[in-house]
Amino acid sequence: MTPTRPAIATPLPCSILLLAGGRGLRMGGRDKGLVPWRGRPLIAHVHDVVRPLSDDLIISCNRNAEQYRPYADQLVADAQQDFPGPLAGVLAGLAQARHPWLLVLACDAPCIDGALIEALWQARSAGEQPVMVQQDGQWQPMFSLLPTRLLGDLRQAWDQGERSLLRALRIQGLTPLHCAADDPRLSNFNSPELLSETPPGSPA
Repeated sequence: MTPTRPAIATPLPCSILLLAGGRGLRMGGRDKGLVPWRGRPLIAHVHDVVRPLSDDLIISCNRNAEQYRPYADQLVADAQQDFPGPLAGVLAGLAQARHPWLLVLACDAPCIDGALIEALWQARSAGEQPVMVQQDGQWQPMFSLLPTRLLGDLRQAWDQGERSLLRALRIQGLTPLHCAADDPRLSNFNSPELLSETPPGSPA
């Protein structure tokens, strides 16, 4: 039986970007989004939560495009071929987003729920600063909501040599969404060992 999660009543006026373009080094080079968990690829679990929330679901992937295609409205890839990191994926997603806001999530966080996404959406400020989860004082850039107007600024940072998504966004001023250190929804299943564990409080 598929676990139920809190749902948002109506779709959000934002695009959603699922980042699945990494090397997967801690997975032995495997494509993380396609690694099975509870009998299905990790990307399928994230897709189940976010699909009802947007008519513009984007997946950033640098390989296995045909396997990701059923889960997305659009696929994007890094402009560079050497897996330069999540900032490159975000730049590609911002360039294709059809809405003024882009929700950024990792493909290996299958325990997210609608309540967390709703909280990110509600945390937007009047100044339209990017919103990012802050867990026990640590920023978590893989759980972010970005105004698409930042594309030019982030491209400029990239052209100047910046490769850290967090550093590039901190310059813009971040609105924090505070989450507890043990919030199971933020668990990243990015190693074989973590895939065999179930975070406390996560759906069974």
